[in-house]
Amino acid sequence: MRALVTGGSGFIGSHLVDELIKQGHEVCVLDNRSADAEQFYENEKAVYVKQDISDYQRTRVFYSNIDVVFHLAAESRIGPAIENPIAAVQKNVQGTCTVLQCAREGGVKKVIYSSTSSGYGNNTFPNIETQPDDCLNPYSVTKVAGEKLCQMYTELFGLKTVTFRYFNVYGDRAPRRGQYAPVIGIFYRQKAAGESLTIVGDGEQRRDFVHVSDVVRANIAAATMVIDDKSYGKVYNVGSGKNYSVNEIAGWISDKQEYIDPRKGEVRVSLAHIGRIKNTFGWEPQVDLEEWVKSNA
Repeated sequence: MRALVTGGSGFIGSHLVDELIKQGHEVCVLDNRSADAEQFYENEKAVYVKQDISDYQRTRVFYSNIDVVFHLAAESRIGPAIENPIAAVQKNVQGTCTVLQCAREGGVKKVIYSSTSSGYGNNTFPNIETQPDDCLNPYSVTKVAGEKLCQMYTELFGLKTVTFRYFNVYGDRAPRRGQYAPVIGIFYRQKAAGESLTIVGDGEQRRDFVHVSDVVRANIAAATMVIDDKSYGKVYNVGSGKNYSVNEIAGWISDKQEYIDPRKGEVRVSLAHIGRIKNTFGWEPQVDLEEWVKSNA
């Protein structure tokens, strides 16, 4: 198939690009390289276009003759979204609407949208897709707005969309710097530098972690499988169905630890109910968090 990957130079996107290329698909990447990342990744067999996804006039041409769009480009960090909600809205709401409109006009068959479990907020757990939204910060508001746009483009325009709510994604290439980088990456960097692991709050907050390779498998399943039309326009959780405290994870990596002040706008517990994605795509996580962390510590 011919795939367009927005945000394909980042952590999750680059893994997806690599797997698509490995499977013999043609890949074009749209990425403006604006993220505060330590490194951007490229696959020599993919085509890269440095462009802002929100720019309709300049990007619409890249959606012609594309079978599937994987939309990962976003302001994906809570902190910067709190500091600048307007920029988050432009990237995550206007950007997603532009992607969907370009896909619609270009005759794209499917759009796979990467969203976030942050949309559940402080709902009871396990988090299931039928729960109401409880957005605690501008990041989650903007990503959930993108979900609603996907649903609308399916119901009103007939564009086949699938929305994935990722829980805490970890794995190789995960960012290791910045206050809001994924906690496992930060811990590895701190251990390598001989520093104490910094644990936010009391460390008893619990998170559902899913490996990046499992996230990639979910995306490719959604792109390639034939499913009932009623299954499009819906949200699917991508998590492990298990959660762990930050203290547990820190203990697997190092005995040197210190505690810092808690942060605003973050949930206490996340835990994915993964029945819907299992039933629709036959997807289940394959990588065990504890085994992976201990083998890489």
